[in-house]
Amino acid sequence: MVNHLLSILDMPCSAAREAVKRAGEFKSGKRSEPFLKGKNIVLVFEKSSTRTRVSFEVGISQAGGASVFMTPNECQLGRSEPLKDTARVLSRYADGLVVRTFGQEKLQELAYYSDIPVINALTDKYHPCQVMSDLLTISEREQGFSDLKIAWVGDGNNMAHSWINAAMYFPFQLNVAVPEEYEPDSVILSSALQAGAKIFLTHDPQEAVQGADYINTDVWASMGREEEQKEREKAFSGFQINAALLSGAAPDAKVLHCLPAHRGEEISEDVLEGERSIVWDQAENRLHMQKALMQWAFGGFEN
Repeated sequence: MVNHLLSILDMPCSAAREAVKRAGEFKSGKRSEPFLKGKNIVLVFEKSSTRTRVSFEVGISQAGGASVFMTPNECQLGRSEPLKDTARVLSRYADGLVVRTFGQEKLQELAYYSDIPVINALTDKYHPCQVMSDLLTISEREQGFSDLKIAWVGDGNNMAHSWINAAMYFPFQLNVAVPEEYEPDSVILSSALQAGAKIFLTHDPQEAVQGADYINTDVWASMGREEEQKEREKAFSGFQINAALLSGAAPDAKVLHCLPAHRGEEISEDVLEGERSIVWDQAENRLHMQKALMQWAFGGFEN
Protein backbone atom coordinates (compact mmCIF):
# COMPACT_ATOMS: atom_id res chain seq x y z
CA MET A 1 0.00 0.00 0.00
CA VAL A 2 1.33 3.44 -0.98
CA ASN A 3 1.48 6.11 1.72
CA HIS A 4 0.15 9.30 0.13
CA LEU A 5 0.09 12.48 2.23
CA LEU A 6 -2.60 14.72 0.75
CA SER A 7 -3.75 15.97 4.16
CA ILE A 8 -2.76 15.32 7.76
CA LEU A 9 -5.63 12.86 8.01
CA ASP A 10 -3.98 10.55 5.47
CA MET A 11 -1.67 9.56 8.31
CA PRO A 12 -2.97 7.53 11.23
CA CYS A 13 -3.13 9.58 14.42
CA SER A 14 -0.27 7.56 15.91
CA ALA A 15 1.91 8.28 12.86
CA ALA A 16 1.21 12.02 13.01
CA ARG A 17 2.26 12.10 16.64
CA GLU A 18 5.33 10.00 15.88
CA ALA A 19 6.24 12.39 13.04
CA VAL A 20 6.46 15.28 15.51
CA LYS A 21 8.74 13.19 17.72
CA ARG A 22 10.93 12.05 14.84
CA ALA A 23 11.24 15.52 13.37
CA GLY A 24 12.63 16.64 16.71
CA GLU A 25 15.10 13.77 16.61
CA PHE A 26 16.22 14.75 13.11
CA LYS A 27 16.72 18.29 14.36
CA SER A 28 18.76 17.23 17.39
CA GLY A 29 20.89 14.84 15.36
CA LYS A 30 19.62 11.79 17.22
CA ARG A 31 18.38 10.50 13.85
CA SER A 32 20.29 10.77 10.60
CA GLU A 33 19.57 7.56 8.72
CA PRO A 34 19.72 7.79 4.89
CA PHE A 35 16.22 6.40 4.37
CA LEU A 36 16.05 7.85 0.85
CA LYS A 37 19.34 6.34 -0.32
CA GLY A 38 19.03 5.41 -3.99
CA LYS A 39 15.66 7.13 -4.35
CA ASN A 40 14.76 9.93 -6.75
CA ILE A 41 12.02 12.38 -5.78
CA VAL A 42 10.35 14.68 -8.32
CA LEU A 43 9.16 18.06 -7.06
CA VAL A 44 6.42 19.51 -9.28
CA PHE A 45 5.56 23.08 -8.27
CA GLU A 46 2.83 25.09 -9.99
CA LYS A 47 3.13 27.73 -7.26
CA SER A 48 6.31 29.59 -6.36
CA SER A 49 8.05 28.69 -3.12
CA THR A 50 11.06 29.45 -0.95
CA ARG A 51 10.74 27.49 2.30
CA THR A 52 8.85 24.50 0.90
CA ARG A 53 11.12 23.93 -2.06
CA VAL A 54 14.41 24.42 -0.24
CA SER A 55 13.39 22.41 2.83
CA PHE A 56 12.32 19.48 0.66
CA GLU A 57 15.38 19.57 -1.58
CA VAL A 58 17.80 19.84 1.34
CA GLY A 59 15.84 17.24 3.31
CA ILE A 60 15.94 14.80 0.40
CA SER A 61 19.69 15.32 0.07
CA GLN A 62 20.30 14.85 3.80
CA ALA A 63 18.27 11.64 3.71
CA GLY A 64 20.48 10.29 0.92
CA GLY A 65 18.15 10.86 -2.04
CA ALA A 66 18.19 12.95 -5.19
CA SER A 67 15.60 15.48 -6.34
CA VAL A 68 14.37 16.77 -9.68
CA PHE A 69 12.54 20.12 -9.63
CA MET A 70 9.95 20.94 -12.31
CA THR A 71 7.61 23.85 -12.97
CA PRO A 72 4.53 23.72 -15.27
CA ASN A 73 6.71 25.00 -18.09
CA GLU A 74 8.94 21.97 -17.71
CA CYS A 75 6.30 19.26 -17.53
CA GLN A 76 2.80 18.40 -18.73
CA LEU A 77 1.04 19.28 -15.46
CA GLY A 78 -0.06 22.64 -16.79
CA ARG A 79 -0.61 21.55 -20.37
CA SER A 80 -2.90 19.25 -22.29
CA GLU A 81 -1.69 15.82 -21.15
CA PRO A 82 -4.13 14.17 -18.72
CA LEU A 83 -2.93 14.08 -15.12
CA LYS A 84 -3.39 10.33 -15.03
CA ASP A 85 -0.85 9.96 -17.84
CA THR A 86 1.66 12.22 -16.08
CA ALA A 87 1.20 10.24 -12.87
CA ARG A 88 1.76 6.88 -14.52
CA VAL A 89 4.83 8.04 -16.44
CA LEU A 90 6.50 9.68 -13.44
CA SER A 91 5.79 6.52 -11.43
CA ARG A 92 8.07 4.66 -13.88
CA TYR A 93 10.92 7.16 -13.45
CA ALA A 94 10.86 8.29 -9.83
CA ASP A 95 10.24 6.96 -6.34
CA GLY A 96 8.02 9.78 -5.11
CA LEU A 97 6.27 13.03 -6.00
CA VAL A 98 6.14 16.25 -3.98
CA VAL A 99 3.48 18.47 -5.55
CA ARG A 100 2.59 22.13 -4.93
CA THR A 101 -0.47 23.08 -6.92
CA PHE A 102 -3.80 24.91 -6.78
CA GLY A 103 -6.67 22.43 -6.73
CA GLN A 104 -6.74 19.53 -4.28
CA GLU A 105 -8.48 17.50 -6.97
CA LYS A 106 -5.30 17.57 -9.07
CA LEU A 107 -3.38 16.05 -6.21
CA GLN A 108 -6.06 13.42 -5.67
CA GLU A 109 -5.95 12.38 -9.31
CA LEU A 110 -2.16 12.19 -9.31
CA ALA A 111 -2.26 10.03 -6.19
CA TYR A 112 -4.97 7.77 -7.60
CA TYR A 113 -2.91 6.92 -10.68
CA SER A 114 0.54 6.91 -9.02
CA ASP A 115 2.32 3.81 -7.84
CA ILE A 116 4.63 5.99 -5.73
CA PRO A 117 3.98 8.27 -2.73
CA VAL A 118 2.52 11.70 -3.46
CA ILE A 119 3.08 14.43 -0.85
CA ASN A 120 1.06 17.64 -0.69
CA ALA A 121 3.49 20.56 -0.63
CA LEU A 122 0.48 22.95 -0.63
CA THR A 123 -2.87 23.21 -2.34
CA ASP A 124 -5.66 25.74 -2.00
CA LYS A 125 -7.37 23.33 0.40
CA TYR A 126 -4.61 22.02 2.68
CA HIS A 127 -1.03 22.71 3.76
CA PRO A 128 -0.24 19.65 5.91
CA CYS A 129 3.56 19.93 5.91
CA GLN A 130 3.45 23.47 7.28
CA VAL A 131 1.04 22.74 10.12
CA MET A 132 2.90 19.57 11.08
CA SER A 133 6.11 21.59 11.35
CA ASP A 134 4.24 24.19 13.41
CA LEU A 135 3.28 21.41 15.81
CA LEU A 136 6.97 20.55 16.09
CA THR A 137 7.74 24.19 16.90
CA ILE A 138 5.15 24.19 19.66
CA SER A 139 6.23 20.79 21.01
CA GLU A 140 9.76 22.13 21.54
CA ARG A 141 8.32 24.46 24.16
CA GLU A 142 5.69 22.25 25.78
CA GLN A 143 5.34 18.96 27.65
CA GLY A 144 2.23 18.12 25.66
CA PHE A 145 -0.73 19.61 23.82
CA SER A 146 -3.64 18.81 26.11
CA ASP A 147 -3.63 22.06 28.12
CA LEU A 148 -2.88 24.39 25.20
CA LYS A 149 -5.10 26.96 23.58
CA ILE A 150 -4.08 27.73 20.00
CA ALA A 151 -5.68 30.57 18.05
CA TRP A 152 -5.96 30.94 14.30
CA VAL A 153 -6.68 34.55 13.28
CA GLY A 154 -7.27 35.41 9.63
CA ASP A 155 -8.57 33.63 6.56
CA GLY A 156 -10.38 30.29 6.66
CA ASN A 157 -7.86 29.02 4.12
CA ASN A 158 -5.67 25.97 3.56
CA MET A 159 -3.73 26.67 6.74
CA ALA A 160 -6.92 26.93 8.77
CA HIS A 161 -8.14 23.65 7.27
CA SER A 162 -4.94 21.85 8.20
CA TRP A 163 -5.09 23.26 11.73
CA ILE A 164 -8.64 21.92 11.97
CA ASN A 165 -7.35 18.53 10.80
CA ALA A 166 -4.57 18.67 13.39
CA ALA A 167 -7.09 19.35 16.17
CA MET A 168 -8.56 15.91 15.44
CA TYR A 169 -5.23 14.24 16.28
CA PHE A 170 -3.73 16.50 18.97
CA PRO A 171 -5.70 17.43 22.10
CA PHE A 172 -5.38 21.22 22.06
CA GLN A 173 -8.18 23.79 22.05
CA LEU A 174 -8.33 25.53 18.66
CA ASN A 175 -9.98 28.94 18.42
CA VAL A 176 -10.59 30.09 14.85
CA ALA A 177 -11.36 33.77 14.20
CA VAL A 178 -12.30 34.74 10.65
CA PRO A 179 -14.45 37.44 9.01
CA GLU A 180 -18.00 36.29 8.33
CA GLU A 181 -17.59 35.63 4.62
CA TYR A 182 -14.20 33.93 4.99
CA GLU A 183 -15.04 30.95 7.15
CA PRO A 184 -13.31 27.58 6.72
CA ASP A 185 -14.95 24.81 4.72
CA SER A 186 -18.05 23.75 6.64
CA VAL A 187 -17.58 20.05 5.81
CA ILE A 188 -14.01 20.04 7.12
CA LEU A 189 -15.08 21.85 10.28
CA SER A 190 -18.15 19.71 10.96
CA SER A 191 -16.17 16.49 10.42
CA ALA A 192 -13.60 17.62 12.98
CA LEU A 193 -16.26 18.56 15.52
CA GLN A 194 -18.04 15.24 15.05
CA ALA A 195 -14.73 13.49 15.68
CA GLY A 196 -14.42 15.27 19.01
CA ALA A 197 -11.97 18.04 18.14
CA LYS A 198 -12.11 21.04 20.48
CA ILE A 199 -12.73 23.89 18.03
CA PHE A 200 -14.39 27.24 18.65
CA LEU A 201 -15.31 29.39 15.62
CA THR A 202 -15.80 33.12 16.06
CA HIS A 203 -15.78 36.35 14.05
CA ASP A 204 -14.09 38.22 16.90
CA PRO A 205 -10.27 37.97 16.97
CA GLN A 206 -10.14 39.28 20.54
CA GLU A 207 -12.39 36.45 21.66
CA ALA A 208 -10.21 33.90 19.86
CA VAL A 209 -6.91 35.05 21.42
CA GLN A 210 -8.28 35.40 24.96
CA GLY A 211 -5.88 33.38 27.09
CA ALA A 212 -4.31 31.74 24.02
CA ASP A 213 -0.84 30.23 24.32
CA TYR A 214 -0.07 30.38 20.59
CA ILE A 215 -1.48 32.72 17.95
CA ASN A 216 -1.23 31.90 14.24
CA THR A 217 -1.89 33.93 11.15
CA ASP A 218 -1.24 34.01 7.40
CA VAL A 219 -1.51 36.52 4.57
CA TRP A 220 -5.05 37.75 3.95
CA ALA A 221 -4.94 37.03 0.20
CA SER A 222 -3.35 33.66 -0.49
CA MET A 223 -1.46 32.85 -3.68
CA GLY A 224 -3.86 33.02 -6.61
CA ARG A 225 -6.21 35.45 -4.85
CA GLU A 226 -4.12 38.59 -5.16
CA GLU A 227 -6.87 40.34 -7.15
CA GLU A 228 -8.96 40.27 -3.95
CA GLN A 229 -6.35 42.14 -1.93
CA LYS A 230 -8.18 45.47 -1.56
CA GLU A 231 -11.50 43.81 -0.79
CA ARG A 232 -9.86 41.58 1.79
CA GLU A 233 -8.06 44.46 3.47
CA LYS A 234 -11.47 45.91 4.31
CA ALA A 235 -12.96 42.60 5.42
CA PHE A 236 -9.99 41.77 7.65
CA SER A 237 -9.83 45.12 9.40
CA GLY A 238 -9.23 44.36 13.07
CA PHE A 239 -7.67 40.96 12.40
CA GLN A 240 -4.05 42.12 12.51
CA ILE A 241 -1.80 40.37 15.02
CA ASN A 242 -0.40 43.35 16.92
CA ALA A 243 0.47 44.36 20.48
CA ALA A 244 -3.10 45.43 21.24
CA LEU A 245 -4.56 42.08 20.18
CA LEU A 246 -1.85 40.14 22.02
CA SER A 247 -2.67 41.95 25.25
CA GLY A 248 -5.61 39.55 25.68
CA ALA A 249 -3.52 36.40 25.15
CA ALA A 250 -1.60 34.47 27.80
CA PRO A 251 1.27 36.53 29.26
CA ASP A 252 3.92 34.41 27.56
CA ALA A 253 1.97 33.70 24.36
CA LYS A 254 3.99 33.07 21.22
CA VAL A 255 3.21 34.08 17.64
CA LEU A 256 3.52 31.96 14.50
CA HIS A 257 3.33 32.95 10.84
CA CYS A 258 3.97 30.51 7.99
CA LEU A 259 5.60 33.27 5.85
CA PRO A 260 5.94 35.18 3.65
CA ALA A 261 4.56 37.94 5.87
CA HIS A 262 3.01 41.21 4.80
CA ARG A 263 4.22 43.47 7.58
CA GLY A 264 1.64 46.05 8.52
CA GLU A 265 -1.24 43.94 7.20
CA GLU A 266 -1.94 40.61 8.93
CA ILE A 267 0.91 41.16 11.43
CA SER A 268 2.67 44.23 12.73
CA GLU A 269 6.41 44.70 12.30
CA ASP A 270 7.05 44.94 16.04
CA VAL A 271 5.28 41.65 16.76
CA LEU A 272 6.93 39.77 13.89
CA GLU A 273 10.37 40.94 14.99
CA GLY A 274 9.61 40.88 18.71
CA GLU A 275 10.37 38.46 21.53
CA ARG A 276 7.02 36.69 21.20
CA SER A 277 7.71 35.71 17.59
CA ILE A 278 8.92 32.18 16.93
CA VAL A 279 8.53 32.35 13.15
CA TRP A 280 12.22 31.74 12.41
CA ASP A 281 12.27 28.52 14.43
CA GLN A 282 9.00 27.70 12.69
CA ALA A 283 10.61 28.22 9.28
CA GLU A 284 13.67 26.13 10.20
CA ASN A 285 11.47 23.29 11.37
CA ARG A 286 10.06 22.82 7.88
CA LEU A 287 13.32 21.02 7.03
CA HIS A 288 13.13 18.59 9.93
CA MET A 289 9.43 17.87 9.51
CA GLN A 290 9.76 17.27 5.76
CA LYS A 291 12.21 14.49 6.55
CA ALA A 292 9.90 12.92 9.10
CA LEU A 293 6.93 13.04 6.72
CA MET A 294 8.97 11.59 3.87
CA GLN A 295 10.21 8.81 6.12
CA TRP A 296 6.59 7.90 6.86
CA ALA A 297 5.60 8.13 3.17
CA PHE A 298 8.54 6.01 2.02
CA GLY A 299 8.19 3.09 4.35
CA GLY A 300 6.50 4.13 7.57
CA PHE A 301 7.84 4.30 11.11
CA GLU A 302 8.94 0.75 11.76
CA ASN A 303 12.02 1.53 13.82
